[in-house]
Amino acid sequence: MIWLNQLLQGILLGGYYALMAAGLSFLFGVMRVINLAHGSLAVLAAFLLLMIDHWLGVSPFIGLWLMLPIMALIGMVFQLGILERSLSGGPLIPLLATFGVSLLLDNILFAIFGANTQSFAPDIGSLSYGSWAIGHSIDISQLDALIFATALVLLVGMHLLLTRSQLGRMIRATAIDAEAASLSGLDPRRVRVVASVMAMIMIGVAGAALGMRSSFEPYAGGAQLIYAFEAVVIGGTGSLWGTLIGGIMLGIAQNMGATINPHLSQISGHVVFLLVLLVRMRMGSLRLGNFLRKRMRPSVVSA
Repeated sequence: MIWLNQLLQGILLGGYYALMAAGLSFLFGVMRVINLAHGSLAVLAAFLLLMIDHWLGVSPFIGLWLMLPIMALIGMVFQLGILERSLSGGPLIPLLATFGVSLLLDNILFAIFGANTQSFAPDIGSLSYGSWAIGHSIDISQLDALIFATALVLLVGMHLLLTRSQLGRMIRATAIDAEAASLSGLDPRRVRVVASVMAMIMIGVAGAALGMRSSFEPYAGGAQLIYAFEAVVIGGTGSLWGTLIGGIMLGIAQNMGATINPHLSQISGHVVFLLVLLVRMRMGSLRLGNFLRKRMRPSVVSA
């Protein structure tokens, strides 16, 4: 039963990783940009929620609805001021630009809030530690279950939006071929702004989850970026459902590793990530080799 309990806890933990990775995966799927500021933006969202809660004296769940429009505005500025300007410079320029944004955000947050860790656990009461008991050895955290449900609802909502709405068709067309989409009357620049706003809203929800389930400080973004990136790579880049699967696999690996030895929790997740990465690289090299062999095969010309 211990292993079953750890498996269940790993699945719930995977919901948090999927929620943290959703915005990263979505932005990559639309613009093929790896946003290295992703973790720092999630921490920024957590601090924005902290300020709203302190200034207005409301719960984090109410403050979340005030924080998300701010994150949407930040997403618009982020896209028009940084990503849109750097996309024409090749794949390396957006990478460097978002890395610079990450460093800037970390140091600004440190200058404003200092090095003290913060948490919303005191503000959400018993939800931070409450659980449901199943049998004698299985306990389900209420907060982890809520975060998993939030990730599932968010991913289902994004899937329906992308597949059932006109906006979703515009986003998919821009992601596949921006030039062809522009020839058909779409404005890829405007679509990318909308996509960045949507990604930033997802990041805002993830930042709220970060503050509720653990503590955060100005330099906590690096670790969150690593977890999100690993979940995206494990599940397949640009796939929202793959992000959920990748997050669950990462969470299960960490929990199973912690069952063997507490020091193996983080390492086991990194090992799974590296194994999946090696498999993907191997499969990619095999496909490339088969393609080159077919292209270089001499043709037979009859006399």
